[in-house]
Amino acid sequence: MNIILLGPPGAGKGTQASRLNAERGMVQLSTGDMLRAAVAAGTPVGLKAKAVMEAGELVSDEIVTGILSERLDQPDVKQGFILDGYPRTATQAESLERLLAEKGMALDYVIELAVDEEALVDRITGRYSCAKCGEGYHDRYKQPKVAGTCDVCGSHEFKRRPDDNEATVRNRLVEYRAKTAPILPFYEAKGLVRRVDGMAPIGEVNTAIEAILDGR
Repeated sequence: MNIILLGPPGAGKGTQASRLNAERGMVQLSTGDMLRAAVAAGTPVGLKAKAVMEAGELVSDEIVTGILSERLDQPDVKQGFILDGYPRTATQAESLERLLAEKGMALDYVIELAVDEEALVDRITGRYSCAKCGEGYHDRYKQPKVAGTCDVCGSHEFKRRPDDNEATVRNRLVEYRAKTAPILPFYEAKGLVRRVDGMAPIGEVNTAIEAILDGR
């Protein structure tokens, strides 16, 4: 089963991808992770990407597609993959379709995690984590049982991502609407799009995705 998880930043794509990996062996393919791995491994495309990044330039679609192509040739992908963060544009969606066709692969579903943007801003700007073990918390929805003490490791140090502020989050939502959301019609025309309530509890979102993958 090969799918794309779509949704704005903070919609829960990474969380759901991790669950599908644990439950079904589906491999999460994040362009950022693949890029770093290719650079570290010194693959031909990774070396190209390294040169571009060292020059302070953005990695081209051609390089991203090349890195994805290398990754799709690895044996663990045969269990199925989850694309997270790619494609982001209609051009990338078309490149992906050509790449999969060349490899005898195809997408089964494009699953959009539909969200309420105001609620999403609240969800993202309130989150923080333990600086030691990474356990996640939230100002409103999940505070430590003992104030100032991590439930898991007992640490008293916490951190927030610097980009989890309202202005940055709203800019990312605008970027998503402008560039990524327009690829939905491309996949809707192929009958691949399914929608899940991304604001539901994590377990319910997972159950809904599993039902889609099982054809229920």
